Amino acid sequence: MVVKLQRPILVGGLGLSFSLWMLDSWHDSIVQVGEFGLLSALAVGGGLWLFQQKRPKNSLEQLDGMVVDRATVESAIAKTETVINQLAQEAENHTALETLREQVAQLLLELDRQEIKVAVTGGKSVGKSTLIQVLQNLETQNFVSLQETPPLFREVGENSDAAILAEVAKSDFVLFLTNGDLTDSEFQTLQQLKAANQPNMLVFNKQDRYLADESASILLSLKQRMQGNVVATAASPIPIKVRKHEADGAVQEWMEQPAADIQQLTQQLGELVQPGQRLVWLTTMRKAGLLKAEAKNWLNGTRRDRATPIIEQYQWIAAAAAFANPVPAFDILATAAINAQMVMDLGNIYQQKFSLEQAQTVAGTMGSLMLKLGLVELSTKAISTVLKSNAVTFVAGGVVQGVSAAYLTRVAGLSLVEYFQQQEIAIDSGTGLNLENLRQTLQKVFGQNQQIGFLQGFVKQGMKRLLPEVQQVEVVSVQKAMG
Repeated sequence: MVVKLQRPILVGGLGLSFSLWMLDSWHDSIVQVGEFGLLSALAVGGGLWLFQQKRPKNSLEQLDGMVVDRATVESAIAKTETVINQLAQEAENHTALETLREQVAQLLLELDRQEIKVAVTGGKSVGKSTLIQVLQNLETQNFVSLQETPPLFREVGENSDAAILAEVAKSDFVLFLTNGDLTDSEFQTLQQLKAANQPNMLVFNKQDRYLADESASILLSLKQRMQGNVVATAASPIPIKVRKHEADGAVQEWMEQPAADIQQLTQQLGELVQPGQRLVWLTTMRKAGLLKAEAKNWLNGTRRDRATPIIEQYQWIAAAAAFANPVPAFDILATAAINAQMVMDLGNIYQQKFSLEQAQTVAGTMGSLMLKLGLVELSTKAISTVLKSNAVTFVAGGVVQGVSAAYLTRVAGLSLVEYFQQQEIAIDSGTGLNLENLRQTLQKVFGQNQQIGFLQGFVKQGMKRLLPEVQQVEVVSVQKAMG
């Protein structure tokens, strides 16, 4: 639905100094008459004023600090097209290409969209529908489209939170409704919106359900916790009883529906329409980033399918070499496990061009990192435990070396794949490795390939290749080694 919103006239609030002066002037009277509620209101009011002075900029103010213009968004769309074109070049019949191209074409049309899309979301029974109905009745000059989402935080099986938030991400602005202090689930969802650079406003609805000082306290708590844009509303206030005394002594009573209290919200939404085009551009750039990530995932999957056989080829080459010429030193084993030619072959798949000299440097760097992280010793110990069997005692040393070399080659290859996947498309050749990122990637991949079941299966494969004439050995538990 589309509603219009008037531009607001900003209204000043009560200052902290005035609150303190009033408190001092009335202190004796307050104590005498027991008006503790007034004292509470003044204290909370002063806290709200003080918080207002120190709080970070809200979502609308933060937008002013963002460099978002048409050229920036067009550049983001162009980068997305680059990834899609690369996917088409490497897998011309990929099933996702048609959809990706349609979506990137739609992004170009989005640049000139005038209507601002606002998602109204939150948990169950927080007043989303009622608030939209109230806003719909406003007379306006600026068009805003309000879209209610299904309730968040419901049981698994219905509309999942992930699916709902994926739709929310397509909006320019988010009104997140709550009817009290935030639950942990609500807080985490708001943090997700913040992390995604999704402009949003927290709406404390149904504030009329609380006493005045309780409502003010909750509002202050929300502002302190969220460090952002928070407003209080009562979209459908509780009816109040009205009593009228007639001149003849008769008394009439009836229930009266107070007007909706949404002034703070309409003021903020009025400000929202002023940078409307920039909000649209910000949304379009966010969509371009999501589409680029989707295309990159498809491209990475295609490349991984090509990289996996190469890694397997080199891991068994390393196994055969180490089995034929076993060496006791960990550093020699690490060096032998990482083949410079494998680095070049994998680099070619991921558009990372390495000369032989550069590939040798990369291989040496990875071998050194593996030693420093203790991966060589850990893997050799685990594989030795798996191979405990009298049947292979006479060749145990060579088998351990061979399977360990294969395992380390696999970890190195998969780590390079993981590292390359994090890089941008067509990065300049010769770019130095980020050692910290590579170290983290090595540890991550090593952990993923350290599970007992995988090691047992890997050792079986190694035995079949290195000792095809020997019957399959019993694989023992490596729980202690992996512990």
